[in-house]
Amino acid sequence: MRKVRVRFAPSPTGPLHMGGVRTALYNYLFAKKHGGDFLLRIEDTDQGRFVPGAEQYIIEALKWCGIEPNEGVGYGGDCAPYRQSERKPMYKPYAEKLIAAGWAYYAFDTSEDLDNIRKQAELAKMPNWQYNSISRMTMKNSLTLPVDEVEKRLAAGDPYVIRFKMPRNEEVRFQDLIRGWVVFSTNELDDKVLFKSDGMPTYHLANVVDDMTMNISHVIRGEEWLPSAPLHVLLYKAFEWEAPLFAHLPLILKPDGNGKLSKRDGDRLGFPVFPLEWKDPETGAISSGYREKGYFPKAFINMLLLLGWAPGNNQEIFTEQEMIDAFTIERIGKSGSKFDPDKTRWFNQQYLRATPHHELAQMLQPLLKEKGIDVSLEYTENVVGLMMERAVFVEDMLEGMYLFQGPTEFDAEAVSKKWKVGESAVIIQKWADAMNALEDFSFESIDHRFKEFLQEENLGMGAVMPLFRLLLTGTLTGPAAAQVASVIGKEEVMKRVAFGIEKLG
Repeated sequence: MRKVRVRFAPSPTGPLHMGGVRTALYNYLFAKKHGGDFLLRIEDTDQGRFVPGAEQYIIEALKWCGIEPNEGVGYGGDCAPYRQSERKPMYKPYAEKLIAAGWAYYAFDTSEDLDNIRKQAELAKMPNWQYNSISRMTMKNSLTLPVDEVEKRLAAGDPYVIRFKMPRNEEVRFQDLIRGWVVFSTNELDDKVLFKSDGMPTYHLANVVDDMTMNISHVIRGEEWLPSAPLHVLLYKAFEWEAPLFAHLPLILKPDGNGKLSKRDGDRLGFPVFPLEWKDPETGAISSGYREKGYFPKAFINMLLLLGWAPGNNQEIFTEQEMIDAFTIERIGKSGSKFDPDKTRWFNQQYLRATPHHELAQMLQPLLKEKGIDVSLEYTENVVGLMMERAVFVEDMLEGMYLFQGPTEFDAEAVSKKWKVGESAVIIQKWADAMNALEDFSFESIDHRFKEFLQEENLGMGAVMPLFRLLLTGTLTGPAAAQVASVIGKEEVMKRVAFGIEKLG
């Protein structure tokens, strides 16, 4: 049995879409599950679409997600180089080998020639013209031109491409690990360009040559590459190489399920589609990222895991090892999965709640310092314990700023509803005196004394608690007032009650 070797092979044409991250994740988990290798290869043969900074973005995004290759660009390995532009010299001999074996040919048609033929085809109401097994015999190529003319053109440095000679009236069959048997008719396929006279291969040739020379055992990629698969299968046949096993992943769909998820959907509906923030080097436009939005990388990955794969039970939260142990290609669905931004927030909330208080406090401290608040890590831990159940992101805990500084203003609507001049001040002062007498100022002690106070004064909770919360926080919403009091301490509570009584009258 071949050793499992898989690769993630993005093109550096812009930021890495979350669909690409999912592809990398599934490759990573499959390799880990089977004790194999996970490679990162950068496919930059299309230099016209190269975007500065995109390659580094891809590497940084994978690191943030915890999907690190054990071989590839930035990591090294026995199959280096892993950047296709650096492998350029090796491709031409493979293309020439295909020509010698009758699987490919030189084509000298110019761009103008091809444009004219397409226009003529449109006029003849044949809009889907292809350079294929029929039309190639009317074109300028080494199949129609005399041998000496072909040699002269090559010697003179005339521009050319090398095209694959697609067989006619054949079926290409291969078993996809997700979709089962897939069948294509070669009559529906065109003669793809494999190599250009500038010395650069196209994706198709470079992809197959690299996968073979890097001993790739399984090709796990998005379903947008499924139409290319028959050509790749035929290339393996032409080279007499053992083909890898293929698995074409379903799309990630818009939240309404109508089409592939795009950046525009995120912009329109207010969620990121990229793992990290991206600044377009040409326009300066900034696209949001999950990291900058405050998502935990493990929550982001956990969400992606379940966008297309199902564990077969009701488990939703996975550690990395649980992902590795449970993951199988057989449980990847054939149809697309709708992205749910609300569910993504839920995943982050679950990971936040599972994070130890001291770690959350360490994350919160820099945010507090940005607001000019300097408190001890121990105090911040107490705040975290109080606020984390209501938070989705770490920065949400800043909504409890009243835990760091007393209110200077009070919610006007709350005051008009709850504060009765004269009467409220008397009640709240009595309750403050009762608290001030407590030696133990824990939540349990305050809560117990509050219940006693209500009985002693023959008052309902609604007559005291809203007033107490209002003076402590400036609003009627938030955690239990007794919890707030226990965190900020007796001295601060007394100070806020006194200020509130004086302010409200």
